[in-house]
Amino acid sequence: MTQTTKMQIDIVSDVVCPWCIIGYKHLEQALENLEGQLDVKLRWHPFELNPEMGPEGQELREHINEKYGLSPDQSAENRDRIQMMGENAGFDIQFSSDSRIYNTFDCHRMLYWAGKHGKQTELSMALFRSYFQDGENPGDHGVIKRCCEEVGLSPEEAGEILASDTFTSEVRAEEEEFKSVGITSVPTYVVNGKYAISGGHPPEVFEQALSEIARGATGDE
Repeated sequence: MTQTTKMQIDIVSDVVCPWCIIGYKHLEQALENLEGQLDVKLRWHPFELNPEMGPEGQELREHINEKYGLSPDQSAENRDRIQMMGENAGFDIQFSSDSRIYNTFDCHRMLYWAGKHGKQTELSMALFRSYFQDGENPGDHGVIKRCCEEVGLSPEEAGEILASDTFTSEVRAEEEEFKSVGITSVPTYVVNGKYAISGGHPPEVFEQALSEIARGATGDE
């Protein structure tokens, strides 16, 4: 009889990062392939790609050029590649000529709150869909409240939290905690508090890594 190994995976992520949703869908596939072997608890943690960005956001092509130095042609090629990888991972990613990038701090406050109700993964998916498929501003409180309602969280309570500074210090503390251990890019997956997997790897890479960690955890080398 196969022994089931308990495992915790902490996902450091941002909802405007395409590699974060691609990586998560690959992780999800790996976990499906390992069904019955692992008992996994997921926890999501905040990372802001653009902590200094104002509420109006920035045109995506301009932002990519400023941040990474990509030409318009290189940027378009990169977007096409991301869309193709999203499609292969089972998640539709849409970029348009007027796509924008935004700050996501309030999303992370909501995700912290959602964690208290066992809804982090569901809310993360709703926010990813809102941004990558509907082109919405994930910093907009109306958008966030609607996403909360979609996953069974109270939009009224969400609105009260968003209108206050509730969970601000907690989210800042988590951001600093992960920076302090050297996490400077996302997605990063921390398994059982000590094994870090960075990047949106293919499912088979996740599957192999998690299997090896599980064997080590059970002493079955």
